[in-house]
Amino acid sequence: MSIDSINLTSYGQLGIIALESCKKMGNKIDNHLQKKRRIGVSNDSKTEDSNKKSYLIAIDEIRFSNGEGKVKLEESVRGKDIYILCDVGNYSCTYDMFGFKNHKGPDEHFQDIKRVVSAIGGKARRITVIMPLLYAGRQHRRRGRESLDCAIALQELERLGVGHIITFDVHDPNVQNAIPLISFDSLYPTYEIVKTFLKEENDLVIDKTKMIVISPDTGAMDRAVYYSSVLGVDVGLFYKRRDHSIIVHGKNPIIQHEYIGRNVEGKDILIVDDMIASGESIFDIVKELKKRNARKIFVATSFALFTEGIEKFNKFYEMGLIDRVYSTNLTYISQKVKDSKWYKEVDMSELIADLINNINYDKSIDPLLDATESIKQLLNKTILE
Repeated sequence: MSIDSINLTSYGQLGIIALESCKKMGNKIDNHLQKKRRIGVSNDSKTEDSNKKSYLIAIDEIRFSNGEGKVKLEESVRGKDIYILCDVGNYSCTYDMFGFKNHKGPDEHFQDIKRVVSAIGGKARRITVIMPLLYAGRQHRRRGRESLDCAIALQELERLGVGHIITFDVHDPNVQNAIPLISFDSLYPTYEIVKTFLKEENDLVIDKTKMIVISPDTGAMDRAVYYSSVLGVDVGLFYKRRDHSIIVHGKNPIIQHEYIGRNVEGKDILIVDDMIASGESIFDIVKELKKRNARKIFVATSFALFTEGIEKFNKFYEMGLIDRVYSTNLTYISQKVKDSKWYKEVDMSELIADLINNINYDKSIDPLLDATESIKQLLNKTILE
């Protein structure tokens, strides 16, 4: 987006606070913003904000030897429009406690967000929290006598003075009902995934006679229907039959996957989901699809956690069961995963930069929320090429 096409009057001087968990993403976003705010701007119309070398605000995340922590801002944020970036899923962040090296979990990352807001002390003009992987998003509703972590966390941010929360592919968007008085946006990386998918798979034919989109469960069906509609192909569904009499790792184990949909024989498959945790559901579905003589199998997901490691993914790739896994850099991905032949990263930094740019200039983000037209133009361009 050219700077000429947007209003140069910002809501406030832009400031980005990238926590330790989001340093790499923060640097990429900062670079995109510098380019967007300088290209095509005449010297007469340049503002102090567009001349900044960096929009990142330096902070010091301090940990005491007993595990307690604090955050110190290295510069003033008075009157600024502040955007706090945090990846609550980044397990690579460590600190020393009583001589042991501890890895930060989601609870500690969320606490760091609150520390930043506390350090700001109400001096910023507006505070927006960008949390790509929503904290406690999997615990979004209560079943029986259990905690309601996600709703409580959102309400806590609201009480601290956060005015806007941005996340991606939230497990259940209805969780925003917990904070009806502040802005909550959940975006989807569909366009970026499709763009990377088409770029990497040169021999792919996007046609309903050659390809089908698969939903791994009923919860992901809306996502699969969207993918299938914009790509112009059919959709299929795997229904998980679970044993509700027992609980393993907090979930009822899957007994069997039942398939509902068109014949997959000889077709390329795109399995779409919001998250890969251990990957067991994907493995079961891949085996079922191969039994039905599916051709190539691709997996597209917003968040790839690989909680049980990647050994089984390597095995399935070597056996020709999985061709590629596409996932975003919205949460931490280890270098070991990035180096795997079956893995392709989808960069989301430019979209987040566009979000920050539009919001700071009080411009609508609707074009960024709905990628349908952009995907259609991308497909038409691909066909012509």
